[in-house]
Amino acid sequence: MGEKSQFFKGLLEGCILKIINDGEVYGYEIAEKLKDYGIEEVSEGTIYPLLLRLEKNGFVNSVKKKSVLGPKRKYYSLSFLGKNELNNFYENWKELRNSINNIFENYDKENV
Repeated sequence: MGEKSQFFKGLLEGCILKIINDGEVYGYEIAEKLKDYGIEEVSEGTIYPLLLRLEKNGFVNSVKKKSVLGPKRKYYSLSFLGKNELNNFYENWKELRNSINNIFENYDKENV
């Protein structure tokens, strides 16, 4: 289970970079967008440590802004390094996706 969790976190990190690339967002909004895309089992408790790591690595910038609904929110945007990381993630994803698709090409047709 631990390996699956680490694998998923790597994929999740790439997905978060893409969501941030689409426009400045705050943490809860990222969780909602992930749910909209069908990734429903991700809690904010998983997202915030990833955001912290992305920020620490220089992939995202953050700024606190007023919120009409309460305390200030931390909004994230992609840095130049983050855009490069997103491009690298996407290229790696395409290679992995194609390889896995090739492996499973006839899976539905086989009697398992």
